[in-house]
Amino acid sequence: MSADNTHDGEIERTDGTHRFATVTSQDVYVGKILALRADEVAMPGGGQARREVVEHLGAVSVVALDADDQVVLIHQYRYPVGRRLWELPAGLLDIAGEDPLRTAQRELAEEVGLAAGTWSVLADIASSPGFTDQSERVFLARELTEVGRPAATGDEEADLVIRRFPFDEALRMVFAGEIVNAPAVAGLLAVHAVRSGAAEPRSASAQWIDRPHRMSSRLHG
Repeated sequence: MSADNTHDGEIERTDGTHRFATVTSQDVYVGKILALRADEVAMPGGGQARREVVEHLGAVSVVALDADDQVVLIHQYRYPVGRRLWELPAGLLDIAGEDPLRTAQRELAEEVGLAAGTWSVLADIASSPGFTDQSERVFLARELTEVGRPAATGDEEADLVIRRFPFDEALRMVFAGEIVNAPAVAGLLAVHAVRSGAAEPRSASAQWIDRPHRMSSRLHG
């Protein structure tokens, strides 16, 4: 066997024991909510491979269910896809040191003017782990009360449309391809599992293993 851990051009399998250590790292771009870096990573077989990684602040989303079993959705223009999407109330983890639950509570009030009496965790989503550390936590909020929306602070927020859908209608929209936003799809399916008795939500303070930290550290130290 050669020094690069290969034999006849084939890489010896390491069966989950290899350590993918970062050999070098270079920043390509650093913005307000994300950064792009290019890493050289030690690979099985002794070689190296370039991995381009998008760092993200992370985010939270909220499935807000009222007493009539209706879910609160927002219709928001998303520039990268060039159209408006039905989504859950959501927001970035962009305040240094803020607990994700507090972020979710703040965003629910700011975007749709609601507070909730009970909170739990439905799902944690690694959006596209092949190239980004972006992760989102989806909360379930019940016992809703109106608190009033503050003035819009962002351009897209000024154009938001808020609507309540019967939960079964929102679920139909997922399977019909009318709701495609990943946290919304995952959150609604998770609620369906909870309602059917197939699963239980977690504590609102449950551990979030993949919560991103690197981009936040760049911005806030």
